[in-house]
Amino acid sequence: MTMKQPSVYIITNRYNTTLYIGVTSNLIKRIYQHKNKLVKGFSAQYNLDKLVYFECFEDMENAITREKRLKVWKRDWKNRLINEMNPRWKDLYFDLIG
Repeated sequence: MTMKQPSVYIITNRYNTTLYIGVTSNLIKRIYQHKNKLVKGFSAQYNLDKLVYFECFEDMENAITREKRLKVWKRDWKNRLINEMNPRWKDLYFDLIG
């Protein structure tokens, strides 16, 4: 993964009870911001900092379209999507940073 690549991501808390779907052009930097509570708002309020899913795109327009679609999905569908890529719901951030 390159530093600057449009991505959609899903983060959760340590208990996997709340999901947040976001879009960014720099996934590693963005998750770092979530982990260090540098982003005020929903993710900080609910301690969402565990990266459990992401998709990379060629351009931001497609990433934003995908983010909007995922945000309206039912929780069951989101869980299934995460389980396909990451059945143990481990924090994928550490795989990205090496």
